[in-house]
Amino acid sequence: MVWALALLPSCVTTTTGGFNVEPSEEQALESYIQLAVAYYDENDIVNARRHITNALELDDRSADALNVMALIYQQEGDLGPAEDNFRRAINSDRNNSRVRNNYAALLFSQERYQDAYEQLEQVTEDIAYEGRAIAFENLGRSAIRLNEYSDAEFAFRRALQMNPDLYVSAVELAMILYEKEDWPGSRQVFQQYLTTTDFYSIPHTPRALLAGIQIEGRFQNAELVDSFALILTTLYQDSPEYEAYQRISNAN
Repeated sequence: MVWALALLPSCVTTTTGGFNVEPSEEQALESYIQLAVAYYDENDIVNARRHITNALELDDRSADALNVMALIYQQEGDLGPAEDNFRRAINSDRNNSRVRNNYAALLFSQERYQDAYEQLEQVTEDIAYEGRAIAFENLGRSAIRLNEYSDAEFAFRRALQMNPDLYVSAVELAMILYEKEDWPGSRQVFQQYLTTTDFYSIPHTPRALLAGIQIEGRFQNAELVDSFALILTTLYQDSPEYEAYQRISNAN
């Protein structure tokens, strides 16, 4: 899921003509948020909370400040207050895609897939949002949980159109096409997945291994199938994918 927070530009003082100008309240708010984000990224929740509390004392309707406070609550396991702060942030700034994306991540973690899907739909409509490709990927993942495979296929295609290196989208789209019996399309997308993971040295997940066994098995690529089966058997015997592989092997 996407958790990155962009550091907001800020400055504490502005120097003009040799004189130090006292920071405005708006500048102070941005500085507190920036500090809170920096501490949050370092997993220093105590100092992150201290600075974001200062920010909210200046403006208790700041969507960016409420977003950080929500993430802090979520990190601490207080999911009710986290959701309250996400909702307050959205009510304060309904066009803040970063807040909606983070709220969707919380909803997805709670298996509230329809709610997550609705938030992500709005995020993906924001053509200026820097995390739009990942939002499409997460939209697809939510659609799969809702058994809406046509919507999932569309979302994963859009994600890969924006960022061909999104290997999760590649695996999921390859499996959707496999289930539709579009064998050439499935293999083409899976080869895209292999290119990305090989280039970035990304280890295969159990789901990707099972996908490879099924897709490449269809094309009788015994070398790759055997390699994936060995990894799955060696490293992931406790996974549902290994159980599925056992059923496939026994059926054959």
